[in-house]
Order: sequence, then structure tokens, then C-alpha cells
Amino acid sequence: MASILLLLQTVHKTVHVFNMKPNYSKPKIFTGGVNIKEWNKLSKDKKFDALSKDWYVYFTFRNPTTNKLQRRSNIKAGANRIKSKEERFDYLMIVRDNLEQLLKMGFNPYEDNTELEKKLLPNFNSSLEINLTDNTTKEETSLIDDLLETSEYSIEDAFEYVLNRKKNSLAASSFSVFKSRTNKFLDWLKESKEGIGKKPITSLTKKTVITYLNDMLEKTSASNRNNTRGDLSALFQTLVDDDILPDNYIKNINVLKSKPERNKTYGSKLEIDILEFLEKNDPILLLFVQFISFNFLRPIEVCRLKVSDLNLDDRTLTVNAKNKHGKIKIIPQKMFDLLPDLSSKNENDLLFTPNEIGGIWETLETNRRDYFTKRFKDIKDKFNLGTEYGLYSFRHTSITNLYREFNKTLTPFETKSKLMQITGHQTMDALEKYLRDIDAALPEDYSSLLK
Repeated sequence: MASILLLLQTVHKTVHVFNMKPNYSKPKIFTGGVNIKEWNKLSKDKKFDALSKDWYVYFTFRNPTTNKLQRRSNIKAGANRIKSKEERFDYLMIVRDNLEQLLKMGFNPYEDNTELEKKLLPNFNSSLEINLTDNTTKEETSLIDDLLETSEYSIEDAFEYVLNRKKNSLAASSFSVFKSRTNKFLDWLKESKEGIGKKPITSLTKKTVITYLNDMLEKTSASNRNNTRGDLSALFQTLVDDDILPDNYIKNINVLKSKPERNKTYGSKLEIDILEFLEKNDPILLLFVQFISFNFLRPIEVCRLKVSDLNLDDRTLTVNAKNKHGKIKIIPQKMFDLLPDLSSKNENDLLFTPNEIGGIWETLETNRRDYFTKRFKDIKDKFNLGTEYGLYSFRHTSITNLYREFNKTLTPFETKSKLMQITGHQTMDALEKYLRDIDAALPEDYSSLLK
């Protein structure tokens, strides 16, 4: 005898008498990006930050065209006029509960709800007119009006929505780049067609995105085009994950082959000459370079270092690296001997500033990195070096030298195993790819084999 579940599924597939999928999700409340249950544990600043953001009720409803649950516009209903957490949350709970009841009664944002509006509107506002200021309009307190006017996110609103989400999840430097690429795309859209920013995000087509990427390719490079594609794909994926878009077609746009410019390693004599010049003319930049060379840090990682990140008792430092936050690395004796006295410095001081070791420098870490990059440009000009050389080259050079020293007495596997602990690469594959990219592994002289 067939089970009732099997019969239900068969009826659904063959007759389509009813839809087994729910048409909407249970409405939820967004409370400024914090867990409302942890409110009393939050600092005063975090509470203020949360209340300064828009709180709202949100839900998804099945799109009859795509048959997928799709995020609807946020419902604020005047809640953000309320300044206290308790009253604002209580008000939104009423909005949420009434919305859920309305959905159960058959409200459908894709259909004409005139009959439902006539039935409910005379008595609907009264339950919502609580805890509001006198200047709150009747329209703002009418949830039914909000729902009837709810439409899909516009392109501008969708982009702003993602930026607000990414601001809390990306590092400041990564968010800055992401925001810049997002806004450049939006500006391009506005220049291409007036008023397009107000159109629904669902009106944005794959062809339009490809046209923009092709435009980027012509004006810049394949690498920049690919990076832009990656960020736009991340933007669209967030919209898909939050049921605002049905699919992310950007991830299906091909990635072009590109030849990224890599910093070359310095020859032995050139490296010595540069370090001697820095010792006489720029001691701060010299110490910056030595952190790159002896601790195998990236330039931006050096810029992140604070006095408190150096544990001089244990001879270790903590750094937010590319592949791990809070990575602990040893300070080798050679680097330890070069450190100045930091006992008089505040632990929150940045280790590197333009004019002193240990001080205050109020600017973004990307700006600090760019500053030292430009400062080193003067040294490059002195030695007539091109764009293929930079601060990053010192890291490549030191890793290459260390690899070749280890390789004199150890097997290739032992060499890479030992090296991986020092460089901070997470996997052997990642280290091997890096060593190939910088041409660290060279064969012994094979002259005796030539005829």
C-alpha cells in the first residue's frame, strides 16, 4: 500500500492541484545587525550604532514567474522614529505579527488585494498606532499601505543593501575596493541610461554586465576586468542569498586569462646596495623593509602592526595576515636586535608612522601602505628600477635565499616543510605555487651533461 506522502507527491507532480511549497517565509525583524537577545551585553557605542541604523521587518514571497522565494522590500512603517530599543522592537513585533496574519489571510504582493484591503483597512491602523510621535503620518502607520506599495528593490537600493551588509563582514581595505567597484558600475549604468538606477534590480541583465566588463577591459586590463567581475559576482550572490534575486548569472561569465605583474627578486649586490643606502638616508624605511625581509611580512601587514602586537618577552609578533587573522610569528634574533626601545610608547601606537617608530597616524591602512610604497619609489628612482621591483620584492628575495640555503642540506620535501612554517603559507600546494612564481627553485649547473 502506497504511503500518503508518496500519494501527495504524485498528485502534485501529475495533477498540480495544489502547491506543496509555502508561498512565503515567516516575517523576521532586522535589528541593526546585532542579536537583540545580547543587547544588555553590548557596549554603549554598539547600542548607539545599532539604533542609528534602520530597523525593519522583512520577508520573502514566491515569485510566480521564477517560482522561487524572493525577498521583498523592507517594511519600516515609521519604526525608526522611535529612539529606544524596547519601544522600537515592541512596535516591530506588532508589525511582524500583523504581517504574518495578513499573509495567512491571503495577501499576495503579486496580485490585486483590493478586496482584502477593503475588508481590513478600516480596523487595521488602530493596532499599529502606538508609541509613535505626534507627527507620524497615518500613511506611515498603515502596514497594509506599505505592503500594497511594496515593489522589488531598485538597482540603487539593492547595491546600497549589499554595501551595508559587506561593511560589517569585510576588512576595511577589502570593503573600500568592493565599494569603489560597485559604485563605478552604478555610475556607468547611470551614464548609459538616465533613470536606470530606479529600475528594479531584476531588470539588470547579463548582457549589460558583460558590456560593462568589456568596457573595463578596453580601458584597463584583463586582471582589473576579472577582479571587477569577482566583486560584482559577490554582490549578486548576496542578493541571491537574501532572496532578492533568483540567480547569480555573473558567476557564469567567463574569467579571462591575464598576466599579473609580479615583483622580481633582487640580485645579491643590488639588495645590499639598497639596504646600505637606506641605512644612511632613511632608517624608518629601512626597518620597514627589514620586517618584510626577516619576518616575511607583506607591506600592508607591516602597516597594521601596533606596539602591542610585539611580545618582546616571548619574541613573537601577532599580525592580521592575508590567510589568517591573529597569526603569531616568531621574531628572529636578527630582527630582534634591530628593534628600537619601545618602552615609552603607547601600546595602541602604530609601529610605523612617517616620522617615528611608534606613534599616532590617523588614516586607513591602505593609505599607509600607499605612503610607504611612494616613499620607496624615490629609492627605486635612485637605482633606476622599473615597476617590476617594489617593497614586495624583498619578501620574494628573502624566501628565495632561504629556500636555496635549506636545499643545500635537506631534501626538497624537508626544505618546503621547514619553509612553510616560516613563510606562513597554509598548504604545501600554496607554497609550491609561490616558489614557482618567484623562480626560487633553480637546478644545479648541468654543464657536465652537455655535449
